[in-house]
Amino acid sequence: MQVHVLASGSTGNAIFLDFNHTKILVDAGISTRRIKNSLAELGTSIEELDGVFITHEHRDHVNGLATMTKKYNTAVYASMNTWSAMYCRDLIPDQCCKVLPGSLRIGQVQVEPFSISHDAADPVGFRFYNGDHKCSIVTDLGFVTDTVKKAIALSDVLVLESNHDIEMLEKGAYPWHLKRRILSNRGHLSNFDAGWTLARLERKPSMQVFLAHMSQQNNDPDLAMETVSSILTQQGCKLGSEIELYRTYPDRIVSSNL
Repeated sequence: MQVHVLASGSTGNAIFLDFNHTKILVDAGISTRRIKNSLAELGTSIEELDGVFITHEHRDHVNGLATMTKKYNTAVYASMNTWSAMYCRDLIPDQCCKVLPGSLRIGQVQVEPFSISHDAADPVGFRFYNGDHKCSIVTDLGFVTDTVKKAIALSDVLVLESNHDIEMLEKGAYPWHLKRRILSNRGHLSNFDAGWTLARLERKPSMQVFLAHMSQQNNDPDLAMETVSSILTQQGCKLGSEIELYRTYPDRIVSSNL
């Protein structure tokens, strides 16, 4: 199993999962050209994708869909409410629009969505099972519910939101209504909350974690790593063996390989 975060952040999100004979894209919030070029760097093409799975309808997760589906006729899975709320739904060919079920098998992979707390129509995270391997993705949420904890437990690879540093956000230039939205239970997860989520999570002996969806205004990749690492170390976790952390970026690919 290979996990490649093609882009992560408020300007666009896309994650490519390569399970050898099954290839999946989670979100398409960057241009089709960027997705095509990124996949080409990894030795894959859009035509090889078995499906695109959408977490929610916000533009930074769906901006590339219209062009991709028109040009490549790619199958896209999203919940009914997400399709209804999606700004570009009318631009996507009907045959490409698949309603996301509670669970489905695609190629060699079992896909199971789970509900998350975010200010969207029907936001979800995803867990992907391939043999003994599990990959979970949860990148836009204001609060880690018991449902989320259970869903992401015992993952081999986890893509987890680490959106903002609370102090940077509170002292930053955002208007108060936007700060309040981000800090709410339906907003975005802070570095602090990401660290404590990992510290309290039921884990396998080793896990790879991508810290994702970092704010360019209210966070810094090094600060996110420092905050999360500090919490994990204080709680007795051995970094690099029990948990290996990866920074993610809006403009470069970050990869792991199991």
